[in-house]
Amino acid sequence: MNGDLFAATARLREAFARYPGRTLLDGCPHCRGPRPVDDHDLFSLTVSLGNTVGSRDDLKSLLPLLLESMVTSTELDPAIVLGKLPRERWRTWPEAEQDAIDGYLDAVWRSLLATYPSQVGSFLDPTTFLDAVVAGGENVTRFLDMWNLTLSSAADRHLADTVNGLNFADRRPATLAAWLRRETVRDRLYRAFVRDHAMSWGDDLARAYDLVRS
Repeated sequence: MNGDLFAATARLREAFARYPGRTLLDGCPHCRGPRPVDDHDLFSLTVSLGNTVGSRDDLKSLLPLLLESMVTSTELDPAIVLGKLPRERWRTWPEAEQDAIDGYLDAVWRSLLATYPSQVGSFLDPTTFLDAVVAGGENVTRFLDMWNLTLSSAADRHLADTVNGLNFADRRPATLAAWLRRETVRDRLYRAFVRDHAMSWGDDLARAYDLVRS
């Protein structure tokens, strides 16, 4: 975990420290009853957390652990974890809690774009991250703006992979497809190809450029 992510996860722990953690969560008495918190099986916990197991305060107490686990391992599904937030109306939470989550998302995105391939745990690529942001009830525009300003070979390779892997007819999310078709993105892919055409990934850049200009 780099320094940016370390600071972001520390801020999460500080923001949510007032919610005590429990080793046993209340569960629906008609479904499964109480559920132990098992650090070795966080995935199954995230599936039921906030549905048949636990309360809003339980989600808040576990959120720093879950979000940190997503950047240190591939065990969790980011869309499932962030998908808990809109159901709990997280944009009504105290400002410090919202800011900590926003800071975490920004740090994850910066770290993801900084290396190719991604080295940020469960966030395997930009599409995984952006889909999770949408699941969290957020607009992806601010992250696309950050991508636009991140001028590096790693960010360009992520861009080419995203173009080459996206079904433009699917339009999901529509904002991403529209952004990828911008002239600035086409020009960026062209410049990246000119710079890296002799590299092993040069063909990926060329294919992406052909797709967005068609």
